[in-house]
Amino acid sequence: MSHSHISGIHHITAISADPQQNVDFYAGVLGLRMIKKTINFDAPDTYHLYYGDKIGTPGSVLTFFPWGAGSWKGRGGTGQVTVISFSVPENSMEYWIERLQLADLSIQGPISRFDEQVLSFRDPDGIQLELVGTDANTDQVWSDGPVPSHAAIRGFFGATLAVRNYQNTAKLLTEKLGFKFRQETGNRYRFVNERSSLGSVVDLLELPAGQEGRMGAGAVHHIAWRIPDDPGQLKIQSELSEQGYQVSPVMDRNYFHSIYFREPERILFEIATDSPGFLVDETIDTLGQNLKLPAWYESRRSEIEASLQKIKAPQIPYAITME
Repeated sequence: MSHSHISGIHHITAISADPQQNVDFYAGVLGLRMIKKTINFDAPDTYHLYYGDKIGTPGSVLTFFPWGAGSWKGRGGTGQVTVISFSVPENSMEYWIERLQLADLSIQGPISRFDEQVLSFRDPDGIQLELVGTDANTDQVWSDGPVPSHAAIRGFFGATLAVRNYQNTAKLLTEKLGFKFRQETGNRYRFVNERSSLGSVVDLLELPAGQEGRMGAGAVHHIAWRIPDDPGQLKIQSELSEQGYQVSPVMDRNYFHSIYFREPERILFEIATDSPGFLVDETIDTLGQNLKLPAWYESRRSEIEASLQKIKAPQIPYAITME
C-alpha cells in the first residue's frame, strides 16, 4: 500500500479577490514569506501567489489565485475545505491576539479544542483561519518578516473539511492517505498523519444538512497531500484509478508534480511531490521577488506582465508595529 508514503498536507490553494490585499494580509499581518510569484498555469492572466516558511517546506505552503477586485464571491460550505489552521508556538497566543486586534480583525477565542488552544478569525476575503498553539518546531521559520521568530507561524497545523457524510472521506483518509482516526467531539472527527509534524491534522466536520460551498473569492479551491517522489505518485494514481476515482494525468507544476481527483464528498484533492521544490528557479535569498513563468510561457512574458495588476511588498493598512 502506498498510503504510508503520504505525509500530511503539501499545500492548500484558495481564491482571493485583490492580489495586493492578499499580499498585505498574508505577508504583512500573518508574516508569511512570499516564496513564489507566478501565474495560474491553466489561466495565465491570473497570478498564483505562494506563501510559506523560509524555503516553502511542504506543509507550510498556502497559495492563492487572486481573481481581482470585484470578482465572483465564493462561500465556504460542504464539499470544501472550510478552515485553514496554522501552527504557532503555544506561548505566542497573547502576541497574536494583540497583533490581530491592531489589524482590526474580529477574533474568536482562544478556545480549547481537544488539547490545543485555538484562535479563530477571517482573512479579507472571508476565509476562516485558525492559529493553533503547539510545540511544533521547525528550523525553517521565516524570521526576516514582520513577525519575530518566537511567534512566527510554523506551517500548517491542519485543515477542516466540511462534509455531509464523514464516513466515505474517513475511509479514503485512513486507507489511502496515511491518516489514523484520533478522536471525536460532537460532529468533529479528527484524523492525524504521524509521518509529519506539519500539516498532519484533518478534521472532518459532518454537516448532513449543511449548505453547499460555492467556488469563488473567499473559498478554498483544493487541498494537496505530500508524496516524496514520482514513483510513489504513479503508484497511488493507479491504485485510486483501480478504485474508481477519476484521477487526472500527472501535471508539471514546475515546483512539484500533481495529480487531481475528487473525493467522495466532492472536495478536490491533489497529490503533490515534495521535489523539485521552490529553489529550482530562485535562491533562498531571492525567493518570491520576481515573476517566475514556466518555460512554455516565457515567450509571452511581456504580454502576461502587462495583463497582471502590479503588486508590491506588504503596505499599509497593516502598518502594525510591535516589539
